[in-house]
Amino acid sequence: MAIKKSDPEYPSAAAFLPPKKTIPALRAAAKSCEGCPLHLHATQTVFGEGPAGARILFIGEQPGDQEDLRGRPFVGPAGRLLDEALEEAGIKRSETFMTNAVKHFKFEMRGKRRLHAKPRAREIEACRPWLDAEIAAVKPRLIVCLGATAAQAMMGRAFRITKERGKVFKPADGPWIMATVHPSSILRAPDDESRRQAKRDFIKDLKKAASALES
Repeated sequence: MAIKKSDPEYPSAAAFLPPKKTIPALRAAAKSCEGCPLHLHATQTVFGEGPAGARILFIGEQPGDQEDLRGRPFVGPAGRLLDEALEEAGIKRSETFMTNAVKHFKFEMRGKRRLHAKPRAREIEACRPWLDAEIAAVKPRLIVCLGATAAQAMMGRAFRITKERGKVFKPADGPWIMATVHPSSILRAPDDESRRQAKRDFIKDLKKAASALES
């Protein structure tokens, strides 16, 4: 869904980008972003993390509860599972750039708990300038989208992970791109065996990503 320029609720993050678009400058500027209403309730902006020049850039949907509190991407339960899978796949997290399509935690209260709520299309679009700036600054060789929201943000709303999961697309310009599941989906599997199989499949996808970097 396109954002209406006249909609004061969604002015877009573009107005908050700094003139100098290095990762440190972008991270500092993102702290004061008011590009959509999500900033009103989140604890803080959770910007991407990792070295400029990383060959692989991972994109998730949005920060979770722990990420919102700590100000870092992928440090909650899903992040720990991702770390384990990366190690199994032979990818060093310290050599990757981790970020999300949306930089503020969207949630709904359930008693005293803050539960994840899916970002709206307008919120994803409003936050897109940060993601584009991160990609431009890092210049990765490969982008890995974790989950449907990230994949559709990058490849269009018609993209389906169920059909295209694990495939590496090589556009005429720009970095290669592939999509797999978000690690949080593995944690939601109904039983231990399902979780083990889902994790094995996830590691298999990450190994494909590692192989693509060497091709």
